Order: sequence, then C-alpha cells, then structure tokens
Amino acid sequence: MAGQEDPVQREIHQDWANREYIEVITSSIKKIADFLNSFDMSCRSRLATLNEKLTALERRIEYIEARVSRRITVRCIVLSDLINFVFLSHGTFVKYI
Repeated sequence: MAGQEDPVQREIHQDWANREYIEVITSSIKKIADFLNSFDMSCRSRLATLNEKLTALERRIEYIEARVSRRITVRCIVLSDLINFVFLSHGTFVKYI
C-alpha cells in the first residue's frame, strides 16, 4: 500500500506546485495590468495638462500676433501719410503706398 501512496503523494505535490506557479503568474499579470492602468491614467492626466498649457500659449500667440499686425498696419499707414505729406509739401504728387 505504501507503493500506491507514493505516486498519489507525488501527484498531490505536483498539483500544489502547479497551483502555486499559476498563482504567481496570475499575480504577476495582475501587477503588470495595475501598473499599465496607473501609467495610462498618469499619461492621460499629464497630456491633458500639457494640452491646456499649449492651448493657452496658442491663444496668447494669436493675441500677440494680432497686436503686432495692427501696430505694423498703423505704422505703415502713418509712414505712408508722412511720405505723401513730405512729397506733397514739396510740390510732388505721390500715390498712397
């Protein structure tokens, strides 16, 4: 009877070893999935923050571009008027630029 218990005992030990191995693999997969989910959330949060900052910078650039463009336009008009005034005051006709 001792001979019959030996293969059964081996099978039981092998079964427990397999179960422990499966538990280790399952636990490792769960840890990897948890890490990836956490990493995903962190990346999404950081990208959202970066997107907000970029949007604010884009608005600021558009505002500055509009102001610069307006100033250039005003200065060109003033310069054109000044040139015409100078030439007209000397008796020479010059078309507006």
